[in-house]
Amino acid sequence: MSQTASGAATPPITAEVVIIGAGPCGLFQVFELGLLGITAHLVDSLAHPGGQCAELYPEKPIYDIPALPVCGAQELVDRLMQQIKPFKPEFHLGQEVIEFRRLDSGRFHVRTALGTTFDAGAVVIAAGVGSFQPRRLGIEGIEAFEGRSIHYRIKNSAEFSGKRLVIFGGGDSALDWTLELLPRVASLDLVHRRSDFRAAPASVAKMREHVAAGRMRLFEALPQALALDNGRLTGITIKTPDGGTQLLPAEHLLAFFGLHPKLGPIAEWGLALEKRALTVDTEKFQTSLPGVFAVGDINTYPGKKKLILSGFHEAALAAFAIQHHLYPQKKQFLQYTTTSPVMHQRLGVPD
Repeated sequence: MSQTASGAATPPITAEVVIIGAGPCGLFQVFELGLLGITAHLVDSLAHPGGQCAELYPEKPIYDIPALPVCGAQELVDRLMQQIKPFKPEFHLGQEVIEFRRLDSGRFHVRTALGTTFDAGAVVIAAGVGSFQPRRLGIEGIEAFEGRSIHYRIKNSAEFSGKRLVIFGGGDSALDWTLELLPRVASLDLVHRRSDFRAAPASVAKMREHVAAGRMRLFEALPQALALDNGRLTGITIKTPDGGTQLLPAEHLLAFFGLHPKLGPIAEWGLALEKRALTVDTEKFQTSLPGVFAVGDINTYPGKKKLILSGFHEAALAAFAIQHHLYPQKKQFLQYTTTSPVMHQRLGVPD
């Protein structure tokens, strides 16, 4: 697989399909198109494939992927990358799409911020919730420590082993990581702005058991100020509802306040939207513009469920619709990967 990162001006790349978004649904879209003999280019604003799975919770287990009782998020991405190898997709990573329009020919002009330009027969938008930024700790001086001692996502949980941690938040991410990291750290304090939690009740109950057993501490408070020693983070002062303050020792602060999802340039492309999602039909998963399809969390339709499993189903049906859009005169046959010689050839299965 090749990756284009150059911003040099080059002639447009002629593509059968351009997929915007290289998360799990975008990657599986490559596979479904490949089975039909259709090649794809993928564009993603992140520097690596995997989308939010790889960016936000690479080690978090996923339990609802068929035939995989449990699978880490990064493991899922790695497996998808292995699965699409026979189809040799081209990746254009670290590039945000900033221009999109339908051409008089019926094809599509797509251009990234780095100047990579495509002349595409069809476009699939698999951009998740769009671009996103974590909600940050609202205290002075955090910029110098973000990514080193202050974290909004966890890429490698091993770096926290034996450390003193303070975790902020009351949702699933905060509670999941609290329970995951607690056995491995020197100390852990959980801080939430109120007594009620948004996380799964079972997780909250388990956390409270650990608090009652003295394995960790829980505070209803807000972050107030960093504690530093010669430029090194040593803790954080929190402010309690009664106006008091308390210093919590910490080598790392983890804040899980959620994300600011932004649809970004997609909102300006003239496609029909409903509650910041692209409306599609459930036969083709086509948007309001023929030749433009949307799969995964970026789309909406009656009964929509934001599950990776659902996105995989959408990608399968979209692939057949894309084939018909590109080659309307071609008869479509449903072939099975278990028996079809054509499928075996495309997948590189030995005779």
